[in-house]
Amino acid sequence: MERLDKLLAATGRWSRREVKQLVRQGQVLVNGVPAASAEEKYDPASAAFTVCGQPLTLRRYTYVLLHKPAGVLTATEDRRQPTVLELLPPELRRIDLAPVGRLDKDTEGLLLLTNDGELTHRLLSPRYHVDKRYLARVDGDLSPADVSAFAAGMTLPDGLVCLPAGLELLPQPRTCIVTLREGKFHQVKRMLAACGAPVLYLKRLSMGPLTLPDGLPPGAYRLLTDEEISALYRVCAM
Repeated sequence: MERLDKLLAATGRWSRREVKQLVRQGQVLVNGVPAASAEEKYDPASAAFTVCGQPLTLRRYTYVLLHKPAGVLTATEDRRQPTVLELLPPELRRIDLAPVGRLDKDTEGLLLLTNDGELTHRLLSPRYHVDKRYLARVDGDLSPADVSAFAAGMTLPDGLVCLPAGLELLPQPRTCIVTLREGKFHQVKRMLAACGAPVLYLKRLSMGPLTLPDGLPPGAYRLLTDEEISALYRVCAM
């Protein structure tokens, strides 16, 4: 049982203040009856909610796809530098969202944020083989031998052991696609540097079934669709 304003605010569509206003206006129905108060508690699994005449499906968790820009930390808070949570509206910052993995400050691209801890664990575990694809521009020439080295799995000069990974050389000079099934610290940069090709630019294109939308600019976000959420659960065999 949870408060009505908390349940509706967790969808990311309204703040708690906006929910209270909608309740006063009679725009929120629970089981077909106008809600008497935003403080009333309901079981989201058994109650039927309608807001402004539209049925609303409530979820226990929230899933946000963010196009992380360069220059922003993948963190929930930092006293000195802006974080990815600061790119979200207040109602989403209040529901304990956390990044699934991390992107370096100078790396941009797809970042998933959620309060679903079990899904986060599985997406980051090498056991479930969730591929993450990156576009990289490098300062050096890569060769088919480097592609083979990635595919075989690499042990870097600093001792880091990397699982087999994908390296696709693109037609554009010194540009490639890297596919990982794990996410160790600075892994893409360290693997490419070991091949004599330090990274100049890095962008995450996809994570499992999620792909960065072409029309989503850096700094923008959207909520996942029901189909995308189901796809994430399937890829983790949940």
